Amino acid sequence: MIHVEGISKSYGGRTLFSDVSFTIGKGERCALVGSNGSGKTTLLKILSGAEEEDSGKIRIPKGLRIGELPQHLRFEEGTLVEEALLGLPKEIRDEKYRVEKILSGLGFSEEDFSMPPNSFSGGYQLRLALTKVLAGEPDLLLLDEPTNYLDIVAIRWLEKYLRAWRGQILFISHDRSFVDALCTHVIGIGRGAMTKIAGNLEKYHTTISLQEETYERTREKIEKKKEQMISFVKRFGAKATKASQAQSRMKALEKMETLDTLQHERDLAFSFHYKKCYTKKVLSAHNLFFSYNASEKLIENLTFEIGNGEHIAIIGKNGRGKSTILKLLSDMLTPSSGEVVAGNNVIKAYFGQQDIAALDMTKTIEEEIVDAIPTAAYDEIRSVCGTMLFTGDDVKKTISILSGGERSRVLLAKIMLTPANVLILDEPTHHLDIASIEALMDAIERFPGTVIMVSHDEAILHRFKANKIVICNKSRQQTFLGDYSTFLDKIGWDDDATKTKTFDGKKVSAKEERRLRAEILAARNLKLRPIKKRMEVVEARITALEEEKQSLEIMLVNVAQENGDDMGHLTRKHGLVNKEIETFYSQLDDLMCRKEEIEKTMNT
Repeated sequence: MIHVEGISKSYGGRTLFSDVSFTIGKGERCALVGSNGSGKTTLLKILSGAEEEDSGKIRIPKGLRIGELPQHLRFEEGTLVEEALLGLPKEIRDEKYRVEKILSGLGFSEEDFSMPPNSFSGGYQLRLALTKVLAGEPDLLLLDEPTNYLDIVAIRWLEKYLRAWRGQILFISHDRSFVDALCTHVIGIGRGAMTKIAGNLEKYHTTISLQEETYERTREKIEKKKEQMISFVKRFGAKATKASQAQSRMKALEKMETLDTLQHERDLAFSFHYKKCYTKKVLSAHNLFFSYNASEKLIENLTFEIGNGEHIAIIGKNGRGKSTILKLLSDMLTPSSGEVVAGNNVIKAYFGQQDIAALDMTKTIEEEIVDAIPTAAYDEIRSVCGTMLFTGDDVKKTISILSGGERSRVLLAKIMLTPANVLILDEPTHHLDIASIEALMDAIERFPGTVIMVSHDEAILHRFKANKIVICNKSRQQTFLGDYSTFLDKIGWDDDATKTKTFDGKKVSAKEERRLRAEILAARNLKLRPIKKRMEVVEARITALEEEKQSLEIMLVNVAQENGDDMGHLTRKHGLVNKEIETFYSQLDDLMCRKEEIEKTMNT
């Protein structure tokens, strides 16, 4: 077990977290969540020894091996497999199958195994680095955005691989589907503190909301009581008959706890600048062909139409042409043959991850936006910067010192200032924290125009509600009418729906496997529904009793100061409430055990 005891960390006068403590138990997979800049990556660096805490202690068992992705990639061997083998202990480096299994799961082909590591793109080099870390099977795995640059198939494989991990995992990810599928606990950083909750993100946010609501109600009650006591002292402090009572209340007032008002955490909230479009057909692709080299066609004979207001999702494995299609539609690339035709009054706004890398590192946030959109009024620029959480002197920061999420927000700010009726978005949620992703999806849903998007985040694809999906296979694209859920039901991610797979010891087709898994999932949900409903009732009762307990404790303090006769009655009532809380917590533990048992025995 890893113990973090009372650690604090500050940068340049800004406190990231203060006096925080938590543990990571055996077999726990903890998701570390919080807004961009809250200190998530810093905490991972402290645990790995790359940075030091300002105060506090971290107790790590002697001999515990920690694995993490390196900040800078350097390769020593001549082939992919030879480099991956360096992740294994020396005594088993001849066992190639160990790394070949991981490389295949992360999207490398057998032909890739003999290729030099430096011949691959940056995204695939990161996959190689991840392979080396996983192959070493450390006791504690520290992962900062492990799904970056992975496609959906690779993310699903990694999720399954890590769910079977026997060690402990602390990971950062803004892919909500990945987090909920993998984590056993959530550790949240907010307002300089950390809170650890057993369960998924929904459970974490519900618990935090209840805690904050309870805290605020208690604070208001204490403040109201203080006002009453101050009023009594002011009215009767000078009267001889009431002087002793007034003095007693003053002493009680001095001893009463003061709860600070919860600090408001800023959330991203914005809207895209919509330009009215009257054309029914905004974009048409006719017989598109494109290749980066003569030997291999990337886009071949692609034809589809996009209507005004439609949502189009473009999906597929990495390297299959998704981003290329977006660039063809946005006129950033010229097709080898065929054409892209835009309707009258169509104005496009494009967001691409490569554009983030192309930001001028020497400019300030303000300068980058002003230079990109010189026609925008200065007040409008400052207003948009504010909605993207760049306020005051923040706009004077240079791009070079910004995090990946902050750079994404700079690019989004530039798009917000661009009047458009067609949004072309390539992985727009990349680097954004979960709260910012929610705000971005809210803005996309409110946008009345057309949205064309590439994403590897399945939660985003489910929420996007596409009218059409362009599926990118190797040298072949197909158009599917329907949303992502319908695509999974009818086609799914198997290259061949008749491909045989093993399910419960029997060989079945991939399509039949999906049907059987869906049946198990439906049966499991049916069994879990009454348990979850009872858990909600029990949790609500615990919250109400905790509030009653706090109120009784305040009353006990007041009665003790006044030497009142109600002390015995209140003490007994406090004891009964406390006992009832313990009973409900016991019920909650039993329910959670039953829930986990059902999930374990009916695992799909």
